[in-house]
Amino acid sequence: MKVAVLGGGNGSYAAAADFAEAGHDVRWWRRDRASFADVEQAGGITLTDHEGSRKIAVVPTDDLAAALKGAELIVAPTPAFAQEDIATKLAPHLEDGQVIYLPPGTFGSYLMMKRIRDAGSKADIAIAETGTLPWLTRKQGPLEVRVTTRASRLPTGVLPAKHTDHAIKAIAAVFPASIEPVEDALSGALMNAGPIIHPPLILMNAGPIEHFDRWDIHNEGTQASIRRTHTALDNERMAIREALGYGAPHFPLADHYETSNWMYGNLAHDKLVDSGDWHEKLDLKSHRYMLEDVGMGLAFMVSVGDWAGVPCPVAAGLLAIAGAVAERDFRAEGRTMEQIGLAGESREAVQTMLREGL
Repeated sequence: MKVAVLGGGNGSYAAAADFAEAGHDVRWWRRDRASFADVEQAGGITLTDHEGSRKIAVVPTDDLAAALKGAELIVAPTPAFAQEDIATKLAPHLEDGQVIYLPPGTFGSYLMMKRIRDAGSKADIAIAETGTLPWLTRKQGPLEVRVTTRASRLPTGVLPAKHTDHAIKAIAAVFPASIEPVEDALSGALMNAGPIIHPPLILMNAGPIEHFDRWDIHNEGTQASIRRTHTALDNERMAIREALGYGAPHFPLADHYETSNWMYGNLAHDKLVDSGDWHEKLDLKSHRYMLEDVGMGLAFMVSVGDWAGVPCPVAAGLLAIAGAVAERDFRAEGRTMEQIGLAGESREAVQTMLREGL
């Protein structure tokens, strides 16, 4: 199928490589053409995974209209804080029937759809989101991406939910074994693992992160006290889901550590630690774990808890501590129900919007 891949981060490299290797017609767009100079000159990138290393031919472009024309699926594994700007750029070029996939989304499905509609697009599209990036992956420079493992389960919600069957069919064409539809886009947003796994890891490891040149939050940084905090935080997420009427499975984070039932399966935490790719330097003011998983994801979760009447003391406490560490007021400036304009809406009104669209 014709697939547009947006962005130049870890997930975008993995998506472009995997989709092209599978035989799809991949159009890989990045707004900064100069950043693709090495890829253009080489004629592709190297994909390294459990099968070894091989070169994948893929041609990047900075022509968004050309990348989107006729594309059945648009995959945007970009940071959540880039979603609104990308939506504005997409709006003039979207066509009826297209599906945008955000892995993960942080309720970017709603933000992007609103921005697309505000920009004047009336295209009958669907925007879907899931709970994690479909790859545990890291770029190894501008010409190589290394994939430690791939997701085996991707719980996916669609906006509007009435287009779920159409959207899931398109997404499953590139992720044939892993897509699991859930009720709607908010259910998909509340599957997001980043705001559960990363805030305790970076905040409770803040001392060693700042002291050592490189620190692996998943190896020496994952201790029993942090795991207990993960569990308490995740229990709050699942309580919100249940209060909003969303059913199991809730994909508890404990399964990531203890079973093969989670999104990545096959005891992915052990593979992640063994790879060594996450032994890195983290800037606690600028890293994506802080700006996206805290400023977007955790702030959103706390605000949804407030809106649904579900206390979230652990999430709220971590959000406050993160604000002190980063010298930011994430509750005021982050992605929240207030910030996106839904805090004053009733559950019934939001449910209708989720089902029928904007």
